[in-house]
Amino acid sequence: MPLTSRERVQAVLNHEIPDRVPIVLGASNATGISTPAYRKLKEYLGVEAEDRYLYDWPELGTSALDEAVLERLHSDVRGVHDREPAHIREKNRTREPGSPYFNSWGVGSVEGDPGTWFPAIHPLAVTHSIEDIESYPWPDMNDPTRVTHVKAEAQKLADENKYAILATPWLAFPLERAYAMQRMDRFMLNIGKHPDFTRALLTKIADLCKTLMGHFLREIGDNIDMIKIGDDLGMQNSLLMSPKMYREIVKPIHADYISFIKSHTKAKVFFHTDGDVFPLIPDFIEMGVDILNPIQTSAGKMSHLEELKKQFGKHLVFCGAIDTHRILPFGTSDEVRAEVKRIIEILGQDGGYMLSSVHTILPDVPPENILAMVDAAVEFGNYR
Repeated sequence: MPLTSRERVQAVLNHEIPDRVPIVLGASNATGISTPAYRKLKEYLGVEAEDRYLYDWPELGTSALDEAVLERLHSDVRGVHDREPAHIREKNRTREPGSPYFNSWGVGSVEGDPGTWFPAIHPLAVTHSIEDIESYPWPDMNDPTRVTHVKAEAQKLADENKYAILATPWLAFPLERAYAMQRMDRFMLNIGKHPDFTRALLTKIADLCKTLMGHFLREIGDNIDMIKIGDDLGMQNSLLMSPKMYREIVKPIHADYISFIKSHTKAKVFFHTDGDVFPLIPDFIEMGVDILNPIQTSAGKMSHLEELKKQFGKHLVFCGAIDTHRILPFGTSDEVRAEVKRIIEILGQDGGYMLSSVHTILPDVPPENILAMVDAAVEFGNYR
């Protein structure tokens, strides 16, 4: 008898062998579909549904998928998300058309191509002064409108007990918020030249993230299976910083954050980080990461899947690995199917793998390839 989606995911999270490889699509920004790609998919499937957005945030560019589409994609996971405070949402809904979007941290995004927004306004970009950290108007993480909807949404999914639940409080990743506050190149300069400032900035941001996370987890209760956090640490062929620098400055922030989360929930920690992060995987395991995403197979040693599975498969569940750099946007449907089969044969051996695309499915991915990916996962991912 086939398992329910929730049972299937829970088996993998417990390092047991399920009936088939679970599919994780549409539950978070990191496992989502961009709005242009989603519109093409809806048209291809003949699904008539209004455009909705994760986190009620059109400028983020990631669609909230209609339930009919999620079912067609065989997605085994549903997401529960926080929102920006009501006053921030209202301010952005009523702003001048084409003007920058400002989130609650004061970071502004501007529109490049129509409907495509990029962070371009960085409120702490020109400082390395601890006094500027202390005087900055930081966001109110106690605003109840961030999480008032969370309890009911999670309870509904838990009562249905059909799909696994991935909780994803957005803007609650310390290092990425620091990148956004300063601009990445300036933050990376400061981490080398002004480490005391960098530690103070990361500590301040992490404290705010923990405040929001605490409210979120208290509202959501014991109804979730996974809690997603993450910070991008890798590039195509290397880390963004040396392992030594990571371990001295950033790892204590991550370790404390994960410890805080695990003290408030039994859910597994789903950690997202792009790029070639192979050298840091033992650190992730040591800190208590349970699921690693997105396994960017186009980036350096992350393509060494046999080695990943052999070294870390007993400690981590892998999620992702279906290439969005070449295979999904430019491959044929047959090439997509062959890649899915290859990935499952390696990472899915004896369980321990959940299939997803490497980060958001971007506008250049045709709907035929999205469907080829999920249908191949159902065909080739059976264990029994």
